[in-house]
Amino acid sequence: MTSSSVLPARVRARLALCALACATALLAGADEAAARTLAEVKSLGAISMCANRDALPYASNKPETPGFQIEIGRAIAEGLGVPLNIEWILPRRRANVVNCDMMLDSINDPKVQEGRLLLSRPYQKSGLALGLGRDAEAISDFKELKKDQKIGAMVSSVANMVLIKAGKTTSPYAFQSDLVEDLAKGELYGAAVSMATMSYYILQHPASGLRLVNAFDSEPQLTWEVSVGLRKSDQALVDAVNEVLDRMLADGSLTRIYAKYGVEHRRPQ
Repeated sequence: MTSSSVLPARVRARLALCALACATALLAGADEAAARTLAEVKSLGAISMCANRDALPYASNKPETPGFQIEIGRAIAEGLGVPLNIEWILPRRRANVVNCDMMLDSINDPKVQEGRLLLSRPYQKSGLALGLGRDAEAISDFKELKKDQKIGAMVSSVANMVLIKAGKTTSPYAFQSDLVEDLAKGELYGAAVSMATMSYYILQHPASGLRLVNAFDSEPQLTWEVSVGLRKSDQALVDAVNEVLDRMLADGSLTRIYAKYGVEHRRPQ
Protein backbone atom coordinates (compact mmCIF):
# COMPACT_ATOMS: atom_id res chain seq x y z
CA MET A 1 0.00 0.00 0.00
CA THR A 2 1.41 3.10 -0.73
CA SER A 3 0.80 5.93 1.71
CA SER A 4 -2.32 4.67 3.33
CA SER A 5 -4.29 6.06 6.17
CA VAL A 6 -7.51 5.08 4.44
CA LEU A 7 -9.27 1.77 4.79
CA PRO A 8 -9.78 -1.32 2.61
CA ALA A 9 -13.32 -1.24 1.44
CA ARG A 10 -13.19 2.58 1.46
CA VAL A 11 -10.45 2.87 -1.17
CA ARG A 12 -11.62 6.50 -3.37
CA ALA A 13 -10.82 14.26 -11.85
CA ARG A 14 -13.38 15.49 -12.87
CA LEU A 15 -13.05 16.31 -16.58
CA ALA A 16 -15.15 18.10 -19.15
CA LEU A 17 -17.86 15.91 -20.65
CA CYS A 18 -15.93 15.09 -23.82
CA ALA A 19 -12.71 14.31 -21.94
CA LEU A 20 -14.63 12.13 -19.50
CA ALA A 21 -16.18 10.15 -22.34
CA CYS A 22 -12.74 9.59 -23.89
CA ALA A 23 -11.26 8.51 -20.57
CA THR A 24 -14.16 6.13 -19.95
CA ALA A 25 -13.65 4.53 -23.33
CA LEU A 26 -9.94 4.13 -22.66
CA LEU A 27 -10.52 2.46 -19.32
CA ALA A 28 -13.16 0.18 -20.76
CA GLY A 29 -10.80 -0.93 -23.50
CA ALA A 30 -8.03 -1.55 -21.01
CA ASP A 31 -10.34 -3.60 -18.82
CA GLU A 32 -11.21 -5.84 -21.75
CA ALA A 33 -7.53 -6.44 -22.46
CA ALA A 34 -7.03 -8.98 -19.71
CA ALA A 35 -3.82 -9.15 -17.75
CA ARG A 36 -1.85 -12.35 -18.12
CA THR A 37 -2.42 -15.92 -16.97
CA LEU A 38 0.50 -18.08 -15.78
CA ALA A 39 0.84 -19.66 -19.23
CA GLU A 40 0.95 -16.20 -20.82
CA VAL A 41 3.51 -14.95 -18.31
CA LYS A 42 5.73 -17.94 -19.09
CA SER A 43 5.22 -17.48 -22.84
CA LEU A 44 5.98 -13.76 -22.69
CA GLY A 45 8.92 -14.34 -20.37
CA ALA A 46 8.06 -11.50 -17.96
CA ILE A 47 5.55 -10.35 -15.36
CA SER A 48 4.62 -6.73 -14.67
CA MET A 49 3.60 -4.87 -11.54
CA CYS A 50 2.16 -1.41 -10.93
CA ALA A 51 3.96 0.89 -8.50
CA ASN A 52 4.38 4.54 -7.56
CA ARG A 53 7.85 5.87 -8.47
CA ASP A 54 7.96 8.23 -5.45
CA ALA A 55 6.38 6.47 -2.47
CA LEU A 56 9.09 5.20 -0.14
CA PRO A 57 9.17 2.96 1.77
CA TYR A 58 6.65 1.26 -0.53
CA ALA A 59 8.24 1.89 -3.90
CA SER A 60 10.54 4.24 -5.78
CA ASN A 61 12.58 4.49 -8.96
CA LYS A 62 15.80 4.89 -6.94
CA PRO A 63 18.08 1.88 -7.59
CA GLU A 64 19.62 1.99 -4.11
CA THR A 65 16.25 2.15 -2.31
CA PRO A 66 13.57 0.63 -4.55
CA GLY A 67 11.10 0.09 -1.69
CA PHE A 68 9.76 -3.12 -0.20
CA GLN A 69 7.00 -3.53 -2.81
CA ILE A 70 9.56 -3.54 -5.63
CA GLU A 71 11.87 -5.92 -3.77
CA ILE A 72 9.02 -8.32 -3.01
CA GLY A 73 7.82 -8.06 -6.61
CA ARG A 74 11.30 -8.90 -7.91
CA ALA A 75 11.52 -11.90 -5.59
CA ILE A 76 8.14 -13.15 -6.83
CA ALA A 77 9.20 -12.74 -10.45
CA GLU A 78 12.47 -14.55 -9.77
CA GLY A 79 10.54 -17.37 -8.10
CA LEU A 80 8.39 -17.63 -11.23
CA GLY A 81 11.53 -17.75 -13.37
CA VAL A 82 10.87 -14.50 -15.25
CA PRO A 83 12.07 -10.87 -15.00
CA LEU A 84 9.91 -8.12 -13.48
CA ASN A 85 8.64 -5.20 -15.54
CA ILE A 86 7.52 -2.18 -13.50
CA GLU A 87 4.73 0.11 -14.67
CA TRP A 88 4.95 3.44 -12.83
CA ILE A 89 1.47 4.73 -12.10
CA LEU A 90 -0.26 7.38 -10.02
CA PRO A 91 -2.91 7.02 -8.77
CA ARG A 92 -3.47 3.30 -8.20
CA ARG A 93 -6.63 3.22 -10.29
CA ARG A 94 -4.56 3.83 -13.44
CA ALA A 95 -3.65 0.13 -13.31
CA ASN A 96 -6.50 -0.35 -15.79
CA VAL A 97 -4.74 1.85 -18.32
CA VAL A 98 -1.29 0.26 -18.20
CA ASN A 99 -2.78 -3.22 -17.68
CA CYS A 100 -0.12 -4.54 -15.28
CA ASP A 101 -0.30 -8.05 -13.85
CA MET A 102 0.45 -7.55 -10.13
CA MET A 103 -0.53 -5.00 -7.52
CA LEU A 104 1.20 -5.52 -4.20
CA ASP A 105 -0.32 -4.54 -0.86
CA SER A 106 -3.83 -5.23 -2.11
CA ILE A 107 -6.34 -5.44 0.73
CA ASN A 108 -7.03 -9.10 1.44
CA ASP A 109 -10.80 -8.95 1.08
CA PRO A 110 -12.13 -11.16 -1.74
CA LYS A 111 -15.57 -9.53 -1.64
CA VAL A 112 -14.12 -6.06 -2.14
CA GLN A 113 -11.78 -7.26 -4.91
CA GLU A 114 -14.30 -9.51 -6.67
CA GLY A 115 -14.30 -8.95 -10.42
CA ARG A 116 -11.10 -6.87 -10.20
CA LEU A 117 -8.36 -8.95 -8.62
CA LEU A 118 -7.54 -12.49 -7.66
CA LEU A 119 -5.68 -12.52 -4.36
CA SER A 120 -2.64 -14.42 -3.19
CA ARG A 121 -2.32 -15.60 0.38
CA PRO A 122 -1.85 -12.62 2.75
CA TYR A 123 1.80 -11.90 3.53
CA GLN A 124 1.70 -8.88 5.88
CA LYS A 125 -0.54 -7.45 8.60
CA SER A 126 -0.77 -3.77 7.77
CA GLY A 127 -2.85 -0.74 8.68
CA LEU A 128 -2.42 2.27 10.92
CA ALA A 129 -0.12 2.72 13.86
CA LEU A 130 0.20 5.42 16.48
CA GLY A 131 3.34 7.51 16.23
CA LEU A 132 4.27 9.03 19.58
CA GLY A 133 6.49 11.98 20.43
CA ARG A 134 9.71 11.78 22.38
CA ASP A 135 8.10 12.58 25.75
CA ALA A 136 4.85 10.66 25.31
CA GLU A 137 3.75 8.14 27.91
CA ALA A 138 4.06 4.43 27.14
CA ILE A 139 0.71 3.00 26.02
CA SER A 140 -0.40 -0.09 24.12
CA ASP A 141 -3.84 0.96 22.86
CA PHE A 142 -5.20 4.27 21.54
CA LYS A 143 -8.03 4.07 24.09
CA GLU A 144 -5.42 4.89 26.76
CA LEU A 145 -4.83 8.36 25.28
CA LYS A 146 -6.02 11.26 27.42
CA LYS A 147 -8.44 13.85 26.10
CA ASP A 148 -5.92 16.72 26.15
CA GLN A 149 -3.30 14.77 24.15
CA LYS A 150 -3.66 16.06 20.57
CA ILE A 151 -3.44 13.38 17.89
CA GLY A 152 -2.94 14.21 14.24
CA ALA A 153 -5.05 12.27 11.73
CA MET A 154 -5.89 12.58 8.07
CA VAL A 155 -8.92 14.77 7.49
CA SER A 156 -12.19 12.85 6.98
CA SER A 157 -10.35 9.56 7.51
CA VAL A 158 -11.74 6.57 9.36
CA ALA A 159 -8.94 7.02 11.90
CA ASN A 160 -10.08 10.56 12.64
CA MET A 161 -13.66 9.40 13.12
CA VAL A 162 -12.60 6.50 15.37
CA LEU A 163 -10.52 8.79 17.56
CA ILE A 164 -13.28 11.40 17.85
CA LYS A 165 -15.85 8.72 18.69
CA ALA A 166 -13.52 7.50 21.45
CA GLY A 167 -13.44 11.03 22.90
CA LYS A 168 -9.88 11.85 21.83
CA THR A 169 -8.65 15.25 20.62
CA THR A 170 -7.66 15.28 16.97
CA SER A 171 -6.01 17.69 14.58
CA PRO A 172 -6.89 17.08 10.89
CA TYR A 173 -4.24 17.03 8.16
CA ALA A 174 -4.41 16.89 4.37
CA PHE A 175 -0.95 15.34 3.92
CA GLN A 176 0.63 12.52 5.90
CA SER A 177 4.10 14.04 5.46
CA ASP A 178 2.98 17.24 7.25
CA LEU A 179 1.45 15.18 10.03
CA VAL A 180 4.70 13.29 10.69
CA GLU A 181 6.74 16.49 10.45
CA ASP A 182 4.60 18.23 13.10
CA LEU A 183 4.87 15.17 15.34
CA ALA A 184 8.68 15.38 15.09
CA LYS A 185 8.52 19.12 15.92
CA GLY A 186 6.58 18.37 19.09
CA GLU A 187 3.43 20.11 17.87
CA LEU A 188 1.43 16.90 18.26
CA TYR A 189 1.33 14.35 21.05
CA GLY A 190 0.79 11.54 18.58
CA ALA A 191 -0.17 10.73 15.00
CA ALA A 192 -2.42 8.13 13.40
CA VAL A 193 -0.30 7.18 10.42
CA SER A 194 0.49 4.17 8.26
CA MET A 195 2.78 1.66 9.94
CA ALA A 196 5.20 1.68 7.03
CA THR A 197 5.43 5.47 6.74
CA MET A 198 6.04 5.94 10.46
CA SER A 199 8.55 3.10 10.62
CA TYR A 200 10.54 4.45 7.69
CA TYR A 201 10.63 7.95 9.16
CA ILE A 202 11.98 6.60 12.46
CA LEU A 203 14.63 4.62 10.57
CA GLN A 204 15.75 7.75 8.73
CA HIS A 205 15.58 10.00 11.82
CA PRO A 206 16.80 7.92 14.77
CA ALA A 207 17.56 11.05 16.80
CA SER A 208 13.93 12.21 16.58
CA GLY A 209 12.97 10.09 19.59
CA LEU A 210 9.69 9.14 17.89
CA ARG A 211 8.14 5.76 18.66
CA LEU A 212 5.65 3.54 16.89
CA VAL A 213 2.95 1.63 18.76
CA ASN A 214 0.54 -0.82 17.15
CA ALA A 215 -2.19 0.88 19.12
CA PHE A 216 -5.05 0.26 16.70
CA ASP A 217 -4.99 -3.55 16.73
CA SER A 218 -8.20 -3.49 18.76
CA GLU A 219 -9.96 -1.52 16.01
CA PRO A 220 -10.75 -3.80 12.99
CA GLN A 221 -11.35 -0.83 10.68
CA LEU A 222 -7.76 0.36 11.11
CA THR A 223 -5.83 -2.86 10.62
CA TRP A 224 -5.89 -5.31 7.73
CA GLU A 225 -3.93 -7.96 5.87
CA VAL A 226 -2.43 -7.43 2.42
CA SER A 227 -1.94 -9.78 -0.52
CA VAL A 228 -0.62 -9.73 -4.05
CA GLY A 229 -3.48 -8.68 -6.30
CA LEU A 230 -3.42 -10.37 -9.70
CA ARG A 231 -5.44 -8.56 -12.33
CA LYS A 232 -7.73 -10.72 -14.44
CA SER A 233 -5.41 -13.67 -14.14
CA ASP A 234 -6.03 -17.35 -13.40
CA GLN A 235 -5.79 -19.65 -10.41
CA ALA A 236 -2.60 -21.20 -11.77
CA LEU A 237 -0.76 -17.89 -11.39
CA VAL A 238 -2.25 -17.36 -7.92
CA ASP A 239 -0.99 -20.81 -6.90
CA ALA A 240 2.47 -20.14 -8.33
CA VAL A 241 2.72 -16.79 -6.50
CA ASN A 242 1.55 -18.47 -3.28
CA GLU A 243 4.36 -21.02 -3.57
CA VAL A 244 6.90 -18.19 -3.82
CA LEU A 245 5.37 -16.33 -0.87
CA ASP A 246 5.36 -19.52 1.23
CA ARG A 247 9.10 -19.92 0.60
CA MET A 248 9.74 -16.26 1.44
CA LEU A 249 7.77 -16.57 4.67
CA ALA A 250 9.59 -19.78 5.59
CA ASP A 251 13.13 -18.58 4.89
CA GLY A 252 12.69 -15.13 6.42
CA SER A 253 13.33 -13.21 3.21
CA LEU A 254 10.10 -11.22 3.57
CA THR A 255 11.12 -10.20 7.08
CA ARG A 256 14.56 -9.14 5.84
CA ILE A 257 13.12 -7.04 3.01
CA TYR A 258 10.83 -5.14 5.39
CA ALA A 259 13.65 -4.69 7.91
CA LYS A 260 15.73 -2.81 5.32
CA TYR A 261 13.08 -0.07 5.48
CA GLY A 262 12.61 -0.19 9.24
CA VAL A 263 9.24 -1.93 8.91
CA GLU A 264 8.20 -4.79 11.17
CA HIS A 265 7.02 -7.87 9.32
CA ARG A 266 3.78 -8.77 11.06
CA ARG A 267 2.89 -12.19 9.74
CA PRO A 268 -0.86 -12.71 9.21
CA GLN A 269 -2.57 -15.34 11.35
